[in-house]
Amino acid sequence: MSPQQVPAQPAPAWLSELRFDAQGLIPAIAQDAHTGTVLMMAWMNAEAVQETVRTGRAVYFSRSRQRLWRKGEESGHVQQVHDIRLDCDGDVLLLKITQVGGIACHTGRERCFYRSLERTRPDPAWVAQDPVLKDPQAIYGSGHTHP
Repeated sequence: MSPQQVPAQPAPAWLSELRFDAQGLIPAIAQDAHTGTVLMMAWMNAEAVQETVRTGRAVYFSRSRQRLWRKGEESGHVQQVHDIRLDCDGDVLLLKITQVGGIACHTGRERCFYRSLERTRPDPAWVAQDPVLKDPQAIYGSGHTHP
């Protein structure tokens, strides 16, 4: 066997306890480890989970790009993972993280859950509640588009 040919490693036993969906994905919720604020939700495949465990930095699977997405690869806003929890059904992960730079959302906000439904209006509407901390063009450049 040449040095370039590395034998496939068997999946770790703990990974078999995760219940991935038909597309091989599991939802992962990123929560601030200190404040408890839910920052975002993304998808992980087995490879993303394993890399997250190995590196201590959040890695997700981008469904739009069909590839691993290392959080902060473009923005620098990486997520340092302190704890990973698995729900009772084994089909949702909770990552307790530190959000470097304080911005988790591609809109330049602290969190992706920045809108709330104003239900007291005659015609309910989604209203932004959290401020933009940094202009997305300053983070990603003017050519950046998000699906």
